[in-house]
Amino acid sequence: MSVVIGVDPHKASHTAVVLDDQENVLGRLRVHANSKQAEQLLAWAGSWPDHVWAIEGAGGLGYLLAQQLVAAGEQVLDVQPKLAARVRLLGTGQANKNDPNDARSAAVAALHGHEIPLVRLDDQAAVMRVWVRRRRDIARTRNRVANRLHAVLCELVPGGFAGEISALQAIAMLATIQPRGAAGTARHELATDLVEDLRRLDRQQSQVRTRLASIVAASQTSTTDIFGVGPIIAATVIGATRNVDRFPSADRFAAYTGTAPIEASSGPHKIYRLSRRGNRQLNHAIHMAAVTQIRNRHSVGRSYYDRKISEGMSPKMALRALKRRISNALFKAMMNDAKRAPATAATGTREGNRGTTLSPARPAHTPNTSSSEKPLPGPPRA
Repeated sequence: MSVVIGVDPHKASHTAVVLDDQENVLGRLRVHANSKQAEQLLAWAGSWPDHVWAIEGAGGLGYLLAQQLVAAGEQVLDVQPKLAARVRLLGTGQANKNDPNDARSAAVAALHGHEIPLVRLDDQAAVMRVWVRRRRDIARTRNRVANRLHAVLCELVPGGFAGEISALQAIAMLATIQPRGAAGTARHELATDLVEDLRRLDRQQSQVRTRLASIVAASQTSTTDIFGVGPIIAATVIGATRNVDRFPSADRFAAYTGTAPIEASSGPHKIYRLSRRGNRQLNHAIHMAAVTQIRNRHSVGRSYYDRKISEGMSPKMALRALKRRISNALFKAMMNDAKRAPATAATGTREGNRGTTLSPARPAHTPNTSSSEKPLPGPPRA
């Protein structure tokens, strides 16, 4: 008998509930999050040979457990927390918020959901995602340190330092300052410490950039062939996209990147408005590529931008059209890269309303962005 094992993961423990295809609870287990967690769950699940795992948030708290189960040869579904929450909201008699009900909701969502994505072992996209996140964290920390340095300099020099400041500029400025009194000396020492922090963060940023460039080069991705897409943007796009084959078309990918318009039509009037949804990291990366193309007059993107301006579009509308064009080009490049990848890298999805039959025939469901999947009027596909 085919069963689904729903799992509600937490930092300290994981709760699993087994459901048959009629949503009957066949078993329940709670294990502590430790080095034996996967072994204990696998031994317990052996009572139901024909099973599939449905982990709520396999990319969050359930990440490590999901990877351990996949490495053991298990089929694991990634049930989005919002989907499980809807099951609890619409459920009768099982709406209480506790670990067993959460695990049951994940299993029910897997039973009745369409195109629930399968979890697969980490690849180069996951490596890129790790270092892109590290680069972003360093950049945010550097901004905080630089802002604090600006504030201290305003207390040492009238007007402080105008504009963005580098570590070398701060060192040169501090060399000309003669602090007055104990408070002035303390502020000068604090500014010196902040400059050292800036230098350390600059070194770390350089190291991460070098590492990302090496990883992107090793991946042999063709996304860097697109004008304005360097190693950082390529790593951001690939890492955030993960498996590009989960998007059935460039339009669905554009909805995920926030470059597809949202339909706001009423009656016979067809209206589209700007989408501020989707993955904002992806959207920002595409935005930077578009700005780079516009700044370089010899680029094809700049010619396309100028043509849209001459057709009556505003600069912002032309920029959005160019972003959509770049989104299509990125999708095409990543799909071509995926076709060149080994067949063993293919992923699949669970289809159907009942049972646990898994099929790789259709791409995984696109994350819910509520954006239009229709092509943007005007720009041709790259």
